[in-house]
Amino acid sequence: MFRYLFTTLFLLLSTAQSALASEPDFALIRTYAQLSHDTYLPAAELDSQLTRQGQSLVHQALIEASQVSYFLSTADGVQTIAVRGTANLTNAMVDLDIELQPDEQLGIILHNGFRSGALAVANGVQPFLQPDQPIHITGHSLGGAIAVILAMYLQQEGFRVEQVVTFGQPKVTNVTGANQYAEMPLTRVVTLKDMVPLVPPISPLQIKDLDIYWHLGEEIILLGDQQYSRTQGLKSMLRATKFATSVPGEENLTAHRMTTYLTLIDGLLTTAEEVPYQMEINLFGLSLN
Repeated sequence: MFRYLFTTLFLLLSTAQSALASEPDFALIRTYAQLSHDTYLPAAELDSQLTRQGQSLVHQALIEASQVSYFLSTADGVQTIAVRGTANLTNAMVDLDIELQPDEQLGIILHNGFRSGALAVANGVQPFLQPDQPIHITGHSLGGAIAVILAMYLQQEGFRVEQVVTFGQPKVTNVTGANQYAEMPLTRVVTLKDMVPLVPPISPLQIKDLDIYWHLGEEIILLGDQQYSRTQGLKSMLRATKFATSVPGEENLTAHRMTTYLTLIDGLLTTAEEVPYQMEINLFGLSLN
């Protein structure tokens, strides 16, 4: 059993591992964070708010079946799609539909609820997209999960998706799916106590096969005190083991709010110190740091 476990861990360590990108551009991340925050605004306020940010609203929609809301804006020749996070009970039902289901269009398996939301957004937004202009996609929580799958659909349709930045995004696919889309330009921004990016959690003793939920992209962990860490692949995933038996509290809810993300990012605009993320996890005497 132990030999199988270590073999599996070796395979996971070899999966979707690449050099971390250059130092994060927190001013640009702040722009995406604000756009993600804007998705929660009433529709009547959205246009004027985007104008103040130098964005032009092209299209905004609320999908009745899932109550997923999104908008498309443009600035400086870049099209940005921003998807709202969980805002009501219907959205929560999308979150809870966690079964992994095959997607014939993409050839991978996906979280069923996020997949249905992303497909609806893709169908709704495509008539408003300019095929010759780059696309950036962002979103918070549920919106971040939909943003990742939406990017997959749009890439397959031939659109030029140049950047995806999500905040507090849960997992959307398995190891095979993450591997297939390892080249996606995805940055996942999380806060240290936000548990949503860690669900569903895994335990080192339960890593029996590769058909488990798995993150793709680089993870930026906002630590506070003008510090941040970066992880990806197995190290990113095993953060969840520390919270496997935790019960979410007010601290975790606060850590997931978009206002918390904005505050922490603001603190990194002038001074940002990268520090190694310490897993503090040992498996059979082997440190996973």
